[in-house]
Amino acid sequence: MTVTQERRNECARKLLAAAKKARELTAFIGLDGFVDEILHVVDTRQDAEHYTRLARMEQWGKRIMDAADKSTNIELVPQMVKLGGNGPIMANALTSFGLKVSYLGILGHPSIHPVFDEFCKRAEVSSIAEPGYTYAVEFENGKVMLGKHQSLKEMNWRNIVERFGRDKFAARFGSADLVGFVNWTMLTYMSDIWEAVLNEICPGIDGRRRKLFIDLADPEKRTAKDIRRALELIVRFEKYFDVTLGLNQKEAVEVGGRALGLDVSDQSPEGLSRLGREIHSRVPVQAVVIHPVRYALAVSDGEVSITAGPVTDKPLITTGAGDHFNSGFCLGKLLGLDNLDCLLTGVTCSGFYVRNARSPSVTELAQMLQDASIAY
Repeated sequence: MTVTQERRNECARKLLAAAKKARELTAFIGLDGFVDEILHVVDTRQDAEHYTRLARMEQWGKRIMDAADKSTNIELVPQMVKLGGNGPIMANALTSFGLKVSYLGILGHPSIHPVFDEFCKRAEVSSIAEPGYTYAVEFENGKVMLGKHQSLKEMNWRNIVERFGRDKFAARFGSADLVGFVNWTMLTYMSDIWEAVLNEICPGIDGRRRKLFIDLADPEKRTAKDIRRALELIVRFEKYFDVTLGLNQKEAVEVGGRALGLDVSDQSPEGLSRLGREIHSRVPVQAVVIHPVRYALAVSDGEVSITAGPVTDKPLITTGAGDHFNSGFCLGKLLGLDNLDCLLTGVTCSGFYVRNARSPSVTELAQMLQDASIAY
């Protein structure tokens, strides 16, 4: 699983050589939008300005469990308010690589929420509804995402046609080098949107093979029937695109176990590699990607590529790490890199983001790959 420094250096050279090409690429991404508030949990407070944080998720769980049949007070301290949603985070990262990005989502309507102001300067942004709101309670070993999702039902095909325009959608969808549909789980009409696009838009696009990236997001709350329908629609897109299905570890287990009936008991790297091959055999797209926290793997044509990632035990931020992996992986695909190099660009983009709380440029990606002091 460990990739040599020589391979990392070679991947960096390919990125630097293709940096100019990245600025010529286009992406059309959607369809969600959230305002994210990042929060820490107080363990003990010394005074008005100083406190000790609950650093581990299980500590918060125990605090809640100990209060059963009683009550408790838990203090949350805001760390930052930022643009959120799988789509805006991924799209914003793509702009840092120099891509020309068009975004369609729910970022505020009729006026876009101010948290997206900087994003609007970097991309062509359109919004048809109010955003959702996420309260991301972060710990050193994970996060809990508390969401208010009432507005997400406004993202549907009827509103896309009426508020954005069918022809405008067809033009963006039919010309972008990369199309990204993310956060299927929270956008409850996404499958209906996909079906409309497949029936109404796809037959009219040219035959050029472009890239389509799909991230379901955590599908635990969706039924197995809903997940299977989504997978069937994703496979239909392969007629028109080179499709990548991106899954984190939990999502891979949900898709493989609950929806497809596969054995998910072994979640070691070897077990997830087998699971990836089995999912790919049932969801025959160009690539199936699984990215746990400490490594990532990709399956194409039954072959598994795998690499460790540059994990840090003291991240500045974790909300959005997976979306940055997705943007880095897609950059590699757009530049014609093989799966292993795409994984390297993905884990490095994610690793840079959690260390710096911002998206890297292509040059910064290459520099991090070349940094021998950072272990993969």
